Amino acid sequence: MPLLKSWIDSANAPEGPFPLNNLPYGVFSTGAEEPRCGTAIGAMILDLTALEEEGILTAAEDPVLDVPFWNDFMELGPEIWESYRAKLQQLLSAEAPPETRALIEPHLVPMEAAELHLPFLVSEYTDFYAGRHHAENVGTMFRGPENALPPNWLSIPIGYNGRASSVVVSGTPVRRPWGQVKGPEDDLPRFAPSARFDIELELGAVVGQPSEGPVTVAEADRMIFGYVLLNDWSARDIQAWEYQPLGPFQAKATATTISPWIVTKAALAPFRVDTPDRDRPLLPYLQEPGPMLYDISLEVTLAPAGKTPTTIARTNYREMYYSAAQQLAHHTTCGCPMNVGDLLGSGTISGPAKDSRGSLLELTWGGKEPITLATGEIRRFIEDGDTLALTGGAEGDGYRIGFGRCAGMVLEALADPYAGSSSVKRGQ
Repeated sequence: MPLLKSWIDSANAPEGPFPLNNLPYGVFSTGAEEPRCGTAIGAMILDLTALEEEGILTAAEDPVLDVPFWNDFMELGPEIWESYRAKLQQLLSAEAPPETRALIEPHLVPMEAAELHLPFLVSEYTDFYAGRHHAENVGTMFRGPENALPPNWLSIPIGYNGRASSVVVSGTPVRRPWGQVKGPEDDLPRFAPSARFDIELELGAVVGQPSEGPVTVAEADRMIFGYVLLNDWSARDIQAWEYQPLGPFQAKATATTISPWIVTKAALAPFRVDTPDRDRPLLPYLQEPGPMLYDISLEVTLAPAGKTPTTIARTNYREMYYSAAQQLAHHTTCGCPMNVGDLLGSGTISGPAKDSRGSLLELTWGGKEPITLATGEIRRFIEDGDTLALTGGAEGDGYRIGFGRCAGMVLEALADPYAGSSSVKRGQ
C-alpha cells in the first residue's frame, strides 16, 4: 500500500511517523484542559473527543470518547474499530472537500503544544519471555550454552503476571529501586539500591476484547486492538536473588514504560510476517493460521544527563519466536478471563548480532563487556541521570508507521526508606 495523502501537509512527509496510513490513538491535554482522546496526524493531534461532542465523527449512539482513555471505544469491537478508522481517514484525506476541512481544522492541536498521557486504563499486565535470542543469551550467561533454553521453552510461551499499577507513559521519570541483593562476596542478602538497573526492549499488545474461556490464535488476534512500545525496567541484582523458584517479582515492579500512541492492528496489517521455523512442532492450539508477527524496526538510545544520545541497539520485532496472538491464546487456556485494557509484553526483542540485543544485560554480557558511548563514557548498566529511549516503525511504500518515543530518565534512589526503623535494626 502506498502513502495515503492528507490535506495536512506534515502527514505527507515520508520520514514522519504519523501519516494518514497510521492514525494511532492516544490521550492528550493542553494547558489547564482535561485530558482528551485524539489521534496523531503528521505534526498535529486531532481532538476526537471534540469531534464526538459536535457529532462530526461518532463511534456509537452513546459517547465513548468523553473519558480520557480508549477502553470504552475498544469494547465496541473490531467492526466498529474498522468503520471508525475508515471514516477518520476520509475526513483527513487529501480528497476531502473544503467544507469537511473547515469542520476539522479548528480541532487540530500542534503536537509540540500537547502533553501526552497513558492512552488506556491498564486492567492487567502480563510479561512474556518469548524472544529466542534473548532467552539463549541469558540462559548461556547463567547456565551455559548446552542448557541455555529451559526444557519447556520451545513448546510454551513463558510468562509471569506483572503489576498494572506501575505502568507509566513515556516521559515519566523512573526512580532507581531498593531491594534485597546478594553479591558473590555476600554471606547473606543486604538491602540496597539496585546497582544493575536495566531495560528490556519490548512491544506491548493491547487487548481490546474480553474472553470468558479458551480462545484460538485466530480469535486472539481479533481481540488485539493495537500495539505500543514497551520498556520493562529490570533490576538485575534484585532479580538474581529473588527469582528462584517463582520468577521475577520486585525486580520488575518498579515501572513499565509504554509509548503514548496505540498503533492499531489495522495500520500494521501490511507488515505481517511469519513466525520462525519451529525446532519442535507446537501443540495444535498454538499453531497459527497465518502471519502473526510484524516487520517493525526497533532502536534503543542511551543519553547521559544533558548529553547526546548514543544508539546502543537495533533489532526487529520479527525476531520473536511467539506472536502476541499465540501469547494471548495461551493465556486463556486455563479459563483465565482476559479484560479490555489488558497489556501483554512481548518479552525482550533481541536479534542474532551483538548490537541487536535488547537489554544491557546482553549488550554488556552481564557487565563483563562494557559498551562505550559517543561521549566516551562507558556503561555496564544504567547510571543515574541516564535517559533510555525506545523508538520503532514499519517502513511502507513512501511512508513510515511510527509509535512515538518510549523514554524515561532514571533518578537516583531515595534515601534509605527504612533508616531509623527499629524493626530493621532488630532484623525483624
